[in-house]
Amino acid sequence: MSATGDRGAAAVGGARVKGARRVTIHDVAKEASVSASAVSKVLRDAYGVSPAMRAKVTAAIEHLGYRPQSGARAMRGRSFTVGVMLVALSHSFQSEIVEGVTDELEPGPYQEILITGGLTVERQKASVEALVDRQVDGLVVIAPQMDMDWLEQLGESLPTVVVARHGGATHFDTVVDDDHGGARLMVDHLVGLGHRRIVHTSHPAAGLTRPFVLSHTARSDGYAAAMKRHGLKPDVIEASFTEEGGYQAAVEALDRTNPPTAVFAGADIAALGVLRAAEERGLRVPEDLTVTGYDNIGVSAIGRIALTTVDQSGQLTGQMSARLLMERLDGRTRPVHYV
Repeated sequence: MSATGDRGAAAVGGARVKGARRVTIHDVAKEASVSASAVSKVLRDAYGVSPAMRAKVTAAIEHLGYRPQSGARAMRGRSFTVGVMLVALSHSFQSEIVEGVTDELEPGPYQEILITGGLTVERQKASVEALVDRQVDGLVVIAPQMDMDWLEQLGESLPTVVVARHGGATHFDTVVDDDHGGARLMVDHLVGLGHRRIVHTSHPAAGLTRPFVLSHTARSDGYAAAMKRHGLKPDVIEASFTEEGGYQAAVEALDRTNPPTAVFAGADIAALGVLRAAEERGLRVPEDLTVTGYDNIGVSAIGRIALTTVDQSGQLTGQMSARLLMERLDGRTRPVHYV
């Protein structure tokens, strides 16, 4: 008996039976003992699918005789959503980047779906995969710690813009600041004020293979290069780019027998913690201790704080990221690396 033209046919023992309900992606997932999203990844040949997973799903598809509905796929088309992953909403500079993405997308039909990835590679990967499973049309990924091969595979499967990662890429765009140059300028400024004991607070290294480094690593490199050029010894303390991280780094530095006369925090949010530690010790800023930052977030300009900081506009960074992503969605395949 021919199954051609039968509506709602299912497979029993490899044969399709007239009158049975249509096999769904959930039936395949149950047969393969995996999630429906895993079946979806196999069907669209997405990144991150293991050979064992692919084999299980393929076997279930063949056994059940599942056929994706081409009409439904064609009707879906674009979702007009863009996924944005950032480390944390409490990170002021990254929140400003998100605002820039929103501003750039606002006149058009696209909406962003926001997700926080935390500080671990595993959590960040899971967050990006959750966005992919939501069928977003493209991604803006802020300060990812994943290795380059993983990001290249991601960019090959979905239009992607990566923010705050230095180094060339083939399958995705990047938007970065001249972090190395900005840090050099700050050291030159502090040396010009007469400082010789200058501590730099930096976020812990992510263990990435150079030259594919995150912004904080480039800033540390620029700081060290400038210090050596001036004949000074680099002094880097690693602590998270949070107010608490800056506070802990400052406590370590300021409680030394021979404390620094200046602290160059690798991010403004960390500089706020340095200011708190200085205040607790009765140090006047800038009379007793000079404190500088990086990013020029809004709070750094408040009168009582008034940080000297390297100006990096998070809003403009976000706008450029969204602009490049829209170009990708319009068909551009050549990678662009914006500094």
